[in-house]
Amino acid sequence: MTREYPDDPAGEFPAPPRTVTDGEDREIELVPADEAERERLVEMYLDFDPADRAQGIPPVKEEAIENWLDTILEDDCVNVVARHDGVAVGHATLVPDRHDEHELAIFVLQAFQGAGIGTMLLETLLGQGQVEGIERVWLTVERWNDPAIALYRKMGFETSNAESFEIEMAIEL
Repeated sequence: MTREYPDDPAGEFPAPPRTVTDGEDREIELVPADEAERERLVEMYLDFDPADRAQGIPPVKEEAIENWLDTILEDDCVNVVARHDGVAVGHATLVPDRHDEHELAIFVLQAFQGAGIGTMLLETLLGQGQVEGIERVWLTVERWNDPAIALYRKMGFETSNAESFEIEMAIEL
C-alpha cells in the first residue's frame, strides 16, 4: 500500500531543548531523549494508565518496557521527552519503517493530559525530525480518539487511510 502524504510540507516546528509553561502553569522541559533519560522513561511507563495504551504500547511490565526502549532509543529513531521537576511526564518518538518514512507515537501521563503538553511535545518532536532531515511521518490513531485526531490535524496531519477501526494520518515535513 502506498501511503498518501499532503501535497505541501508543513511549516517549521520548534526543536528541543526548550522550556514551556503548560495550561496548569507547570514548567515543562522538552529535551531530546538519550540513554540519560532512559530511567525516567521506565518510571513514566510503569506509572502509565493501562486505559491509555493503544496497539499494545507502551508495554505494561518492566522487562517489556526495557526491551521496547532498547528498540526506540536507537540512533535511527528520534525521541523527545517532556519533564516536569525532573520527572518524565511525556514521550514522543519517530521510528523509521522500511519505506524511509517514520511512524509517530506519543504518550503523556494521565495527570498531565489536557494541559497542552501533548501539543508542545508533538511540535518539538516534529521540529527535531526536521533538524534530522526526516521528510515523511505517519501515525495511526483509534477513530474514537477525537482529542488526538484534532491535535494531529492542528499540526498539519491529513487522513491518509480510514478504512479500518484506526485512522492513518500523515504529514510531509
